[in-house]
Formats: sequence, structure tokens, C-alpha cells
Amino acid sequence: MKPRGQKPQAEEVHNAAEHAECACFTCPSQEACKAAQEAAQTAPAEEKIDFSNVEIEPLFKDYVDFETFSKSDFRAVKVLACEAVPKSKKLLKFTLDDGTGENRTILSGIHAYYEPEQLIGKTCVAITNLPPRPMMGLESCGMLLSALHKENGEERLNLLMLDPHIPAGAKLY
Repeated sequence: MKPRGQKPQAEEVHNAAEHAECACFTCPSQEACKAAQEAAQTAPAEEKIDFSNVEIEPLFKDYVDFETFSKSDFRAVKVLACEAVPKSKKLLKFTLDDGTGENRTILSGIHAYYEPEQLIGKTCVAITNLPPRPMMGLESCGMLLSALHKENGEERLNLLMLDPHIPAGAKLY
């Protein structure tokens, strides 16, 4: 009689051979591991990005207390439609799904960096509890978040975009 939980010698050798290529050593079959290994081998090489000419704005020296910060409602929003605002060189009008069942309109001055059709279907980050603000005769109900820096003296802006698997309305912390 062998102690509880101990496998026979032949079974140990078989399992060791079965998982020799497996990184996790816990899967009952190697199918998942083989698929993951193949995906890793066929994945495109990670893009090398040169940040040596990037200028970053200094951090604020003043602190914001946690209670003030926690009043901001950051949400994932899906871009349903996006169009240039007539008579404006900068503004784009976004129609967004914010998870409430009603569309939200936000205007953003990012037309110099994006064409409207590039943004349809994207998942972005918005502050949704700012008071409505009139802009060019339209009401903007929130703010989309972007990252801004200078590269070789030229201003660059990137709209923050999230994984498309994150649902509209998901709260961000």
C-alpha cells in the first residue's frame, strides 16, 4: 500500500514527459499550453519606442486631498459617433455610450490630432460628473482624458483608449 497522494513511478514519468514543454506544469493536457506557445511565437515583435526626445511637463507640487479626488467620476465610454464641429478648427463632437442607456455628448479640442472616423468604436476614458459646458453653441457633458507631451519641440496628444473588452459605464479607480 502506498501513501495517500503518491503516484506510481510510471505515472510520474509519463506526466513529467507530458509537461516537459509546458511552462505551468499544472494543465491536464498540453493543448492550451501549446496554443499559447504558438500564439507567442506568431505575435508581432513589440515595437521599440524612442522616448529620448520627449519633454514631460513637471508634476504639480500641490497635493489634492483624497476626498476631493474621489469626487471625480471616471468612466469607460464607447465612441458611437464622432464629427467635426462646424466653424471650429479644433473641436470634435463625440456621441458616447456611457452605460446609462442615454447617449452623452462631449466636445473635445483634439481635431488637430485625430480625424473623427479614427475614433468611432474606440473605448475611451471620460470624467462624467463635470457640469455641462456650452461650447460653439453645443453643450459638452464631461471631458475625455488625453496624455500630452512635447517631442522634438512639437506638442503631441494621445487620447486615452482602453481595451475594447471593457464595457461602457465601467467605473475607473
